[in-house]
Amino acid sequence: MNKSYLSIIVRNSKEYFKKSGLWGVLEQLIAVLLALAMVGEVIVTKRLFDSITNITNFSVIANYLILLISLLIVEHLLSFLSQYYLSKISYTNMGKFMVEFQKKLSRLPSIYFEDAEFLDKVTKVKDCLEYESLGHFASICLKMISHYSVYLLAIAGFLIYTSPLLVIILLLSFIPAILAQIIKGKYYIDLDEELAPYKRQCDSYKKSINSIESFKETRMLGAYHYFFNLFNNSLYIVSEKRRRIERKTAYIEIGLNCIVFLGLGISTYILFSQLMTGIISIGMFSALFVTLSDLFNIMDEIISYNMGDGSEVIGQVASFYNLMDMEEVKEDDQSPNFAKGIEAKNIFFRYPGRDTNALSDLSLKINKGETLAIVGENGSGKSTLVNNLIGIYSPYEGFVKIGGLSYKGNLTRTNFKNISAVFQDFQKYKLTLVENIIISSTKDKNKFDLIPALLDEVGFDHPSAKLDTILSPEFGGIDISIGQWQRLAIARGLYRPNEFIILDEPTASIDPIEESKIFENFENIVANRTAIIITHRMASAKFADRIIVMDDGKIVESGRHDELMKAKGKYYTMWQAQAKWYQDY
Repeated sequence: MNKSYLSIIVRNSKEYFKKSGLWGVLEQLIAVLLALAMVGEVIVTKRLFDSITNITNFSVIANYLILLISLLIVEHLLSFLSQYYLSKISYTNMGKFMVEFQKKLSRLPSIYFEDAEFLDKVTKVKDCLEYESLGHFASICLKMISHYSVYLLAIAGFLIYTSPLLVIILLLSFIPAILAQIIKGKYYIDLDEELAPYKRQCDSYKKSINSIESFKETRMLGAYHYFFNLFNNSLYIVSEKRRRIERKTAYIEIGLNCIVFLGLGISTYILFSQLMTGIISIGMFSALFVTLSDLFNIMDEIISYNMGDGSEVIGQVASFYNLMDMEEVKEDDQSPNFAKGIEAKNIFFRYPGRDTNALSDLSLKINKGETLAIVGENGSGKSTLVNNLIGIYSPYEGFVKIGGLSYKGNLTRTNFKNISAVFQDFQKYKLTLVENIIISSTKDKNKFDLIPALLDEVGFDHPSAKLDTILSPEFGGIDISIGQWQRLAIARGLYRPNEFIILDEPTASIDPIEESKIFENFENIVANRTAIIITHRMASAKFADRIIVMDDGKIVESGRHDELMKAKGKYYTMWQAQAKWYQDY
């Protein structure tokens, strides 16, 4: 077996056992006792039949019979307890693995989530967790040690004492079956890699069909059948590729398992020959015949079911640990000092899988308390620049200093302290109105009384929306307009204590008249803060201390509104194109 997979098996088993605690110890103890009980059954069976054949005292026969029945009862009880603890521990551990996975994602650089290959890894890990593959796979591996190895070693000793030839034949018989499962595992590991993007496609199309966010649009536009066909095609590809692999591995298994059955036939013939020649007694024959049957059932369980299941999930388990080993954002105790401003020096940035730079040789300095507006056409690099300036992304060349801290990787949770933002693609959380605000600073409970005034400041006004109203019809609440959602997002950003705030298209879903009302309070919104506004609307930029104009990942103009209008460059052209909206300015 591949050394890396062997290390994954060992690691998975150790972590599963560690998470299981005393319940895990009990589970393995039960597995050992079950193996010993099965071995005891073989020995008692031999003694019982020998006693019957030799017409021993009836009380002796009765004692062996009672002992055999007792062992069978104990076996069934232990088997039941083993399954119970397996389910209990596996389900509990799944939750612990899920928590570790979610925490890991929070510690990874944000740029990974722009990478399709990384998203494929996440899909495979989700499958691994949802199907409890980690716990199931680990329990199989631990059972190999605690149950099967104890039973097989004891039975092997019993068989060697009786007929060493039987042991050799059985070993030779089962090697092809083990080989079949190793081959099967290789196929399924490769299959997992191949299917990950198609599974993500299926999930995306499925959400377009039945999620509450897209339900209205897909039905109204008649796009249901289009997305259904896309979903069906992706699902067909997944099913067809899996079917081909299953058919190929089935042929391999059938061919190699024929050797196993041949070994069973030869072993049975040897036993019968030894009985007829008087080498073994009828009691030994009966015990060995039952043992041989049990042994083949157990080996079939180990190879076809346990190893078979393991072959299919080991790729998922490997994906989980590969992701868990990815380099994290390093924590430190430093917090940015925004009195030192923010600086970008000769930065270059490119998204994963892209051939061109999103930012090229860009330098910028933002002073304490300055309000900077960034304008430009779609794709000019506005949001990408801000994501680099606040540490969500990291330039691959050049450096960024945030509050005096120079970094080459993403900022940590500590560094994000005193930074707030309202992003263009803000989230509409299916929570109460007040929860939609306070999630930006859940520990700041003393500010609850300020929430009504904050909502007034951003112009949030809905007659049915109280602080405890759930903002989702899906959970018995209400729906609000996209413009009201945007006002709520602004309130959420302002509620968070901050010295530096980013407003990414803060009024994109609000009409120009309502927008002007919000910007009447603009000086209050950014008071005593360093602020960046990203906008397509020139009126939003007019209030800024400085405006930069971006084009093709570079800064092409910089200055105040009046200065840029006099220069009659790109800013002037954009303003004139929107002039009819701002006749009052």
